[in-house]
Amino acid sequence: MKLELGFIKIEDVVLGSESKIVDGVLTVDCEAVKKLVLENDKIKDVQIDVAKPGESTRITPVKDVIQPRVKVEGPGGIFPGVIAPVDTVGSGKTYALEGMAVVTAGKIVGFQEGIIDMSGEGAKYCPFSKLINLVLVIEPIEGLKQHDYEEAVRIAGLKVACYIGELARTLTPYRTKAYETPTLTEGLKLYPDLPRVAYVKMLQSQGLLHDTYVYGVDAKKTLSTFIYPTELFDGAILSGNCVSACDKNPTIVHENDPVSTELFEQHGKTINFVGVIITNENVYLADKKRSSDWSAKMAEYFGVDAVVITEEGFGNPDTDLMMNCTKIEAKGIKTVLVTDEYCGQDGKSQSLADSNPAADACVTAGNANQVVVLPAMDKVIGTLDYVNKIAGGNENSLRPDGSIEAEIQVITGATSEVGYGLLSAR
Repeated sequence: MKLELGFIKIEDVVLGSESKIVDGVLTVDCEAVKKLVLENDKIKDVQIDVAKPGESTRITPVKDVIQPRVKVEGPGGIFPGVIAPVDTVGSGKTYALEGMAVVTAGKIVGFQEGIIDMSGEGAKYCPFSKLINLVLVIEPIEGLKQHDYEEAVRIAGLKVACYIGELARTLTPYRTKAYETPTLTEGLKLYPDLPRVAYVKMLQSQGLLHDTYVYGVDAKKTLSTFIYPTELFDGAILSGNCVSACDKNPTIVHENDPVSTELFEQHGKTINFVGVIITNENVYLADKKRSSDWSAKMAEYFGVDAVVITEEGFGNPDTDLMMNCTKIEAKGIKTVLVTDEYCGQDGKSQSLADSNPAADACVTAGNANQVVVLPAMDKVIGTLDYVNKIAGGNENSLRPDGSIEAEIQVITGATSEVGYGLLSAR
């Protein structure tokens, strides 16, 4: 499967009375966007704002971050099964708006929602502080249940991202990149001497507002399966969860999946990138066993020599991570794990809730318990009402002067377990 990805550079975002992209400037018609969002009768109101890198601006509580894209050629559309009709995507031509994102915020849904600071100490840890963010602060109708509110906000963000992405349909990308995954037999013929590598991508699916969607289907209702990496780039997987902000994979992360992108860079050079095995993270032991059995079975069937395994979240999912690792290693297939750590504010506690000697190659995305002080900001988009309740905060996190003392767990994307973050280790 081959996908040509074109990038439209966005240099600025302004609010106006007409939506258009001219010379790198995105103008957004506020009334049109508001009308689109309010099509859902579960949403009472929406406030639209723009946050730019370097500004003294704080966005909280953050729910999702989405990169606008548009399907220019090929089957299907962006976010199939949710916004576009169900169709296999990942081929043809897609344009992505680079340098900006749509961010959804508003009253808290679950306590694991985060903060994006556009400057200061927090911006050092947050990859989304480097983007120009079109922020939708969404207010639900009175009495709306949490799951209904989460769905309404999620769909609103996706609809607006598609609306913005459509503006780029007739533009010319400033750069393009082609990604192609051959079939198993084609790959063997093309690269007979290169090691065969797959990516096992664990999807948060524990329920209780911890959900991820694959072609519109809640991942906890699926079995481990195969997906072309280019399907990710067309929005086949999207976020619908409230795991801790630091290691949550917002939709933009799936759209730009870093592990797949890097494996593509090595494809045909040092490795033969076979594709992606997606598997879920469940609550019950039987479900964990079932899903990890299938992951190992598929890795063996594809005849791979090694896999990269990533997780989303921590604690309970650490068990899924170790099950995937040990069962795949038992097949004679080498594994490399990518995860973050929760080893206490002093760094002396056990990093993961589960471990195994087979997990002897691990990349860390940082210690989420690390404490930072985020300076007060001149502008808050959203509300500070929930800062003390966010995972990683405490009853004294919000100081009288507006500064925040908390673990980096509160910062959206700070310890990305797929490598979409800014931390590194030596």
